[in-house]
Amino acid sequence: MDAEIISVDSMQVYRRMDIGTAKPSPDLRAEIPHHLIDIVEPQDAFSVAEFQRAGRAALADAERRRAAVIVAGGSGLHYRSLLDPLEFPPTDDSVRSELEALPVEDRRRMLLAADPAAAHHVDLANPRRVLRALEIVHLTGEGPSQRAARPAAQAVRQFEAIRPFDAIGIDAGAHLPERARQRFDAMLDAGLLSEVEGLADDLGPTARQAVGYKELLPVVRGEADLATGRRAGIDATTSLAGRQRTYFRKDPRISWIPWHDEAARRLASARQTLEHAWIS
Repeated sequence: MDAEIISVDSMQVYRRMDIGTAKPSPDLRAEIPHHLIDIVEPQDAFSVAEFQRAGRAALADAERRRAAVIVAGGSGLHYRSLLDPLEFPPTDDSVRSELEALPVEDRRRMLLAADPAAAHHVDLANPRRVLRALEIVHLTGEGPSQRAARPAAQAVRQFEAIRPFDAIGIDAGAHLPERARQRFDAMLDAGLLSEVEGLADDLGPTARQAVGYKELLPVVRGEADLATGRRAGIDATTSLAGRQRTYFRKDPRISWIPWHDEAARRLASARQTLEHAWIS
């Protein structure tokens, strides 16, 4: 299709995290332009808001050059941050630290005092979500119900994009657990354990949560054997794929095609689905 690719993978942004994030090969990236890959160091934090700014800049540049773009990846929030009017309120470490020092129940009372309807929009049993909502109140003056009433928030709930696009999802198929096992074992054969070992001291709080790296870090530290790390990595991969499927299935804009073991058949189905969307 003579298109460029914008990755919406939350972990491919990190340099040196190659095998475990299944980055496209250097040869493929030399042949086809890829964006939002290898843009920050693994010790750095890289928020969705920062990802949104970088991704929208890449989209705008492609539009100026009249280049076709394929957005590809499995991180749902990052995908929507580029194509939908998601707004990310500011953060402040000092404010958060002050709020974290308060008892959890006090935080709940403060949030409800600021926004009596907060329970309709925030899980009050989740301390992390309450803390974040209260931080936003302190920084913006807006409670969860006020933010939910904003036009952009309503558009997000209704899946109204900021730009036209056609979306294809590939169904995971019935043999996902076995494919997850094969995928993780192939990564181990390709040197994933050595990659994690080389990165162990450089992984920041976000990067160390990446599937595969998180499960193999205890192996590198001598806290678990490889068999245990391998099993945990396979389970985490399967679980992540299930959560991704649930997330994306809620999006009515995505046309789904069935899984085929043969890549050529998946490609043919994708092309047929796109052509149908274009004709319609």
